[in-house]
Amino acid sequence: MNARRTKTWQKEDTDVSITAFKTPSGAKTMSELYGLIFDVDGVIADTEAVNAKVTARVFEELFGLKGVRDEDFAVGIGRGDEEYVRAGARAHGLELSDEQAKAGTRLREKYFMDALAKAPLPVFAGVLELMDAALASGNFRLAIATSGSFEKSRAIVKSVKVPYEKMVHITGSDVKRRKPAPDLFLLAAERLGIEPGRCVVIEDAPTASVQPRPPAQNVSPSPTPQPPRTSPRPI
Repeated sequence: MNARRTKTWQKEDTDVSITAFKTPSGAKTMSELYGLIFDVDGVIADTEAVNAKVTARVFEELFGLKGVRDEDFAVGIGRGDEEYVRAGARAHGLELSDEQAKAGTRLREKYFMDALAKAPLPVFAGVLELMDAALASGNFRLAIATSGSFEKSRAIVKSVKVPYEKMVHITGSDVKRRKPAPDLFLLAAERLGIEPGRCVVIEDAPTASVQPRPPAQNVSPSPTPQPPRTSPRPI
């Protein structure tokens, strides 16, 4: 993934309670390890077309809203399932109540799971190779950090054969603030047992980098979904 911008965040700016991995005796210490933290949608698998399609179906069925386009959801990408639904509605002048947004999100997830069961999603080139190489090297710990739900993100990574059993898995329900706040990534780093400054986040959402803080964590965002490079790249 091409790093268009680099943003840093301060560890103390988040409000999370976590338990980090313990380093076994004789293993590499935390100061010798690096972390790779992966978003899911638009980074591991190309989900955006399916996300938009099933959400447009939800809008028509629940709210009678037609003519919804993929680009209507752009503002909500990376900010969690409920915000994704709200963004599409706002593009058409519709402000959803909390109850409507939750109902739309639940139905959207159901339709997404149905679509995933019928046809596997395309995985971006180089992603699985990068994960396998990082795990095999012994120098990295890996995590998934997504604003989406655990059920949906786990279904995606399982479908494309991500080695998720060897990775920390953080979702939007694990933190009080979702992206663009840094909480997801900072929690992933602490669960990995690695300082944020030794972690690289592979992320595609443009909203993921709009709240910079003093140096602590490196993030490489890209404004459009692109597959990551096949080897870790320092920032």
